[in-house]
Amino acid sequence: MPITSRDREILRLAVPAFGALVAEPLFLLADYAIVGHGLGTAAVGALGVAGAVLATLVNLCVFLAYGTTASVSRQTGAGNHDQAMRSGVNGIWLALAIGVAVIAVVWPLAPTLVELFGANPAQSEQAVTYLRISLLGAPGMLVVLAGTGVLRGLQDTVTPLVVAVGSFALNAALNAWFVLGLHWGIAGSAWGTVLAQTLGAAVYLVAVARGARRLGTPLTPDPRGVRQAGTAGFALLIRTVCLRIVLLAATVIATRMGEAELAAYAIATQVWTLLAFALDAIAIAGQAITGRSLGAGDVAATRAATKRMVQWGIWSGVVLALLVIAARPVLPGLFDADPHVTELLLAVLWPVALFQPVCGVVFVLDGVLIGAGDQRYLAWAGVWTTLAYLPAALAASGLGVVALWCALGVWMLARLVTLTLRAAGPAWLVTGA
Repeated sequence: MPITSRDREILRLAVPAFGALVAEPLFLLADYAIVGHGLGTAAVGALGVAGAVLATLVNLCVFLAYGTTASVSRQTGAGNHDQAMRSGVNGIWLALAIGVAVIAVVWPLAPTLVELFGANPAQSEQAVTYLRISLLGAPGMLVVLAGTGVLRGLQDTVTPLVVAVGSFALNAALNAWFVLGLHWGIAGSAWGTVLAQTLGAAVYLVAVARGARRLGTPLTPDPRGVRQAGTAGFALLIRTVCLRIVLLAATVIATRMGEAELAAYAIATQVWTLLAFALDAIAIAGQAITGRSLGAGDVAATRAATKRMVQWGIWSGVVLALLVIAARPVLPGLFDADPHVTELLLAVLWPVALFQPVCGVVFVLDGVLIGAGDQRYLAWAGVWTTLAYLPAALAASGLGVVALWCALGVWMLARLVTLTLRAAGPAWLVTGA
């Protein structure tokens, strides 16, 4: 595949985004390794349960990044730089408000949320501890999402890379110190994450404030703009709820299969997340390029860029599948998995690998349609693909963790169909600011 000027633009945005996206699951894998070596299999399962709850909370608010990227990039493409920054500032204020609300609502509900997964008492106690401490970092987590969206919309994916690598490296170092050095148990892992997230958010606040000062954009919240940011994100919220229903249902089913099955599923999920974030780098480029080109009224460039990014997604998925197959024999040892968990994990990694080319196309088209502001279609598509997944998941519940991952493959195939049909038509190609 010869490199063209369009490829160079995609790579300029996607390569730093790749580094930023991969940094998170890499250091989460480090957290799992630290907890596994220091605290054992029960703690790894507890981390998987608490992590699923936290991931749900963060992903429900992913519109703070995706919606902000789409609005800021579209305004940038139309030449409205002050309005682009105003959208970003309002997104950050919305993130702070939601973060405080998350702490107030979820803290008392933590035991109930953990109980929904059916974890055993040893896992439940540790999961509640981890979840409650981690909630203190919710405002920071959400500010990072909004700040990332602002910079991506401004076609800057380098700064998010620097912040991500720095904060997640600090997270891994603090977790190792607190868990293995100070012996704080699973609480140490949570405190390390909270401190790293809060410092990362502070860096984003400084970066956005500097950009706003250069443009003369006020940093005070605009109540109308904040409401509009929340309203615009509602359809993305529906889409994300559907995604989380799928992943939470899989976690619940894995939990009820047994401790070893849950541990294998939790580790495989982190591997899959790492791969998903790697592929999502092209989707991030898709959001920024699509929003900017449609804002500038260039439909032909949007079509051409979409076609090229789909090609990149397919080949990237093939490469990642081969990497998983090659790394498969050594992955269980990284987590000090016992023999039963190792056997299950080795089997699960086959479907994880084989569905990567499908994931490559799905993530690219998802990013393109988000960048186009086609959130309403994505919300409805999310509902239909979830309905396609749930019967497959229920059928897999009595067949083991490998069947559960095959059910997730059914979900990805359903997403491939809905996104491809939409991208082939003209309805999402709306131009202007």
